[in-house]
Amino acid sequence: MITAPFLWLCRTGCRRPLHRLGPKRTSGACRSIFLQTALAMATGGKDSHSGIPRYTNRLIHEKSPYLLQHAHNPVNWYPWGQEAFDKAKREDKLIFLSVGYSACHWCHVMEQESFQNVEIGQILNENFICIKVDREERPDVDKVYMTFVQATSSGGGWPMSVWLTPDLKPFVGGTYFPPEDNIYQVGFQTVLLRILEQWKRNKSTLLENSQKIISALLARTDVGVRGGEVPPSSQEVMSKCFQQLLDSYDEEYGGFSESPKFPTPVNLNFLFSYWALHRSTSEGARALQMALHTLKMMAYGGINDHIAKGFHRYSTDQRWHVPHFEKMLYDQGQLAAAYAKAFQISGEELFADVATGILLYVSRDLSDKSGGFYSAEDADSYPTAQSKEKQEGAFYVWTAEEIRRLLPDPLEGIPERKTTADVFMHHYGVKEDGNVNPMKDPHNELKGKNVPIVQYSMELSAARFGLDLEQLKALLAQSRETLYMARRQRPRPHLDSKMLASWNGLMISGFAQSGAILGKKEYVDRAASAANFLHSHMYNTSSGKLLRSCYRGKDNSVEQSSVPIHGFLEDYVFVIQALFDLYEASLDPRWLEWAVQLQHKQDELFWDPEGFAYFSTEASDPSLLLRIKDDQDGAEPSPNSIAVTNLLRAASYTGHKEWVKKAGQVLAAFSERLLKIPVVLPEMARATAAAHLTLTQIVICGDPSRDDTRDLLHCVYTTFTPNRVLILADGDSTGFLYRHLPFLSPLEKKDGKATAYICENFTCSLPVTSSQELRHLLLP
Repeated sequence: MITAPFLWLCRTGCRRPLHRLGPKRTSGACRSIFLQTALAMATGGKDSHSGIPRYTNRLIHEKSPYLLQHAHNPVNWYPWGQEAFDKAKREDKLIFLSVGYSACHWCHVMEQESFQNVEIGQILNENFICIKVDREERPDVDKVYMTFVQATSSGGGWPMSVWLTPDLKPFVGGTYFPPEDNIYQVGFQTVLLRILEQWKRNKSTLLENSQKIISALLARTDVGVRGGEVPPSSQEVMSKCFQQLLDSYDEEYGGFSESPKFPTPVNLNFLFSYWALHRSTSEGARALQMALHTLKMMAYGGINDHIAKGFHRYSTDQRWHVPHFEKMLYDQGQLAAAYAKAFQISGEELFADVATGILLYVSRDLSDKSGGFYSAEDADSYPTAQSKEKQEGAFYVWTAEEIRRLLPDPLEGIPERKTTADVFMHHYGVKEDGNVNPMKDPHNELKGKNVPIVQYSMELSAARFGLDLEQLKALLAQSRETLYMARRQRPRPHLDSKMLASWNGLMISGFAQSGAILGKKEYVDRAASAANFLHSHMYNTSSGKLLRSCYRGKDNSVEQSSVPIHGFLEDYVFVIQALFDLYEASLDPRWLEWAVQLQHKQDELFWDPEGFAYFSTEASDPSLLLRIKDDQDGAEPSPNSIAVTNLLRAASYTGHKEWVKKAGQVLAAFSERLLKIPVVLPEMARATAAAHLTLTQIVICGDPSRDDTRDLLHCVYTTFTPNRVLILADGDSTGFLYRHLPFLSPLEKKDGKATAYICENFTCSLPVTSSQELRHLLLP
């Protein structure tokens, strides 16, 4: 751990407060002090007579929903930018940097308690330059200062609170602070006053130490080759990663921790690939069992919204029951693909149904008319239209009384006097006094409420009420629809209508892969609509660069911020991956062409020619103190992890062998981490196999509108084969693929029938014309 000065600010360490474990919320106690600054400033409060906000700060001019949520605080917030930096230097003031995101529960708590507090606002405005950052809009800023917080304290998370010198160097940081001192933590007001005192008394020491911290962080975050490193052994990395996942696996409920429990699609994708490479071994069977059991337990749990579909962010308990209720786009995209693959492998309809539910939710609730996808829905909402205060989960939970009132119909043909509500409540674990453990609800927000969770199998529930399976399925489906319609009358959680290139890429992959596997063209078409949206609104054709974000404007228009944010590495890698996935699902070569153009631009902007691998940011922003290479897969895969597979796919579609070399160099740069703790990079560990074995090229010669070609394509789509690319050879010698891959020209249809070839390193097997023969080749 890097030692930072004055980290005595926290009595127990400034760490991310776990859901529902933090201090009780307070009203924020706005006193009748009117603040005046260069701009009129802030609280969420409004004038009691006019309904007009008392204060408005510079964030009112921003597009980010998160920043706009703070536009009426009594804090003179600045967005991240030169105006704030210049003012800090000119006035020789410290910077208070607050980073969060729109759906962050504890960000809302800290805003209500501290940033709406006029007395705290006065301290901030008179003594600090206050900058507010949306971490989803500026992941580059977030990563730099989160690296500092994690290196100098016992954890990290959001809201992130960091104090900087006027030249942007951090010296103290933490996460959530309560407004006043308590037995666990120093209060935010106390923290501010102590920092001010130190700045006045020990400025030179603070400046000196901040420079030392930056030097230490530069050394700590330096990822790259040191000498003659080569890519690590795929077998060694894969075996160790599997063993480390096995060691943390929860046998009863699935997942890889006790609580809180996160979906971690990167772990599931690794286990699927590990199984595919070790199908005949006990370890392979174990890997598949772990992945499928985890997905099944998640599907049964309260983390899955059984009423309106889609997944919440994470579970606060071991059973996947009581979630943190926000819904994030990146989870939906990755989980849709994971459930579709689980169906592809197992044939169990449950997995297809869950994937379909996720995509229904996103199409209905997170889709812009222009084709893009919104970022998130909040965890908090008003319980009723008359409520004055939001509560977490209010939109999603039920009392037994509500369910009995909504589902009163008696069951026919059974001797007991039971209603539809009895069946629903039995199957979904609804209790008269609520089914939420009080230990998971210290603020009593969920007292007497129920989070639906599948408590029994369909067979057991059917037997309990003397119903056959089809009757039960129909009854539960109708019950869910009734509850869904009732829930629509409640005040909805806040929608973060920001559209991010990277997360749209993940969602495009979810739709494209699910559409191919499940045979649903409408999903592929939805993915293509989103890709067209990205090309129209988030891509500069003259510079060849992606933009990071755009926003839903008035009258359903799409707007950009006044100073557009250029794309980061994650935007490029997730969009490139999406375009490859979309090509394989749609077989439209224009997506390949754009993917290859973006890969060239990514190399130009982010590649490290000395240490290898890709930086997360361009070199052109002087306000960023560090250029970092993410070295951990989290809720989203690290960009370099995805980049390895993208490079190999790009090489297979173009014959550009320099990309194969680059893929090896990325793995070499992360070799030490992959060999020691591959479980933190399961997506990159998975990619080592693709690099070692090379990608198989499955070439289908034929007309995709004809049944014989569709039959072969269906075989490919329904067979789980990692480490491969799909190529349609349609005979168009002027097309993108024929121009880049000369080996395609001699490949022909056999006896006039659609024909498949399995190729490695541009050398192909004997042709086959039946799906049975092709499946045999795909599953050696």
